[in-house]
Amino acid sequence: MNILAGLETFLYIISSALFFPVVAGLVLLTFWMIIALGGFLREWIERRRGVCFPVDAYRETLEAEARTAAAGTASLLGVKLERLLQIAELELVKSLDRVRFAIRVGPALGLMGTLIPMGISLSALAQGDMPKMAGSMVTAFTATVVGLACGIVAYLMSLAREKWVRADMREMEYLTELALGATRGNTTITAGELDTREVYDEVSEETETV
Repeated sequence: MNILAGLETFLYIISSALFFPVVAGLVLLTFWMIIALGGFLREWIERRRGVCFPVDAYRETLEAEARTAAAGTASLLGVKLERLLQIAELELVKSLDRVRFAIRVGPALGLMGTLIPMGISLSALAQGDMPKMAGSMVTAFTATVVGLACGIVAYLMSLAREKWVRADMREMEYLTELALGATRGNTTITAGELDTREVYDEVSEETETV
């Protein structure tokens, strides 16, 4: 029995020690979600206007590689373009991973921020300290709401970003195929040949439905 009591005390100490990091994590996650939401709204407005920075940056990179190929390294252009496409797609996936992280962590921190104060409140109830119990319960329910809210906002942003990422990848692949096709035909790629307004119009229509 003494061993069991010691183990329970040890777990209680660990749980109590985690309370401050959990609350701090929730606060930091909330501020991060506010910043991320602002960036998301800005990107949404830009995409509604037909501006897509990831695709535009990729197009500029392709044009630079095309100029390099015209200078005498065309034999390696296909390999370079494939590598550029892989790097660009990896960056797009990383942007999704940050949002998915908040989807998982938000509710988890909210649950931890609920259970830890509830243990403290039960201890206060056993000691007859009602004010401390009430304060701990308020903290517990507040942590739940904040954690779930962060998770919901992150989930909604991820739905839109996944559509954007798929559309961006499709257009990047199209741009790469244009460049590779020009390489196979032994022609010089110009900036005008990488104009994909028709494809981008389809992408914009998809993002407007988000």
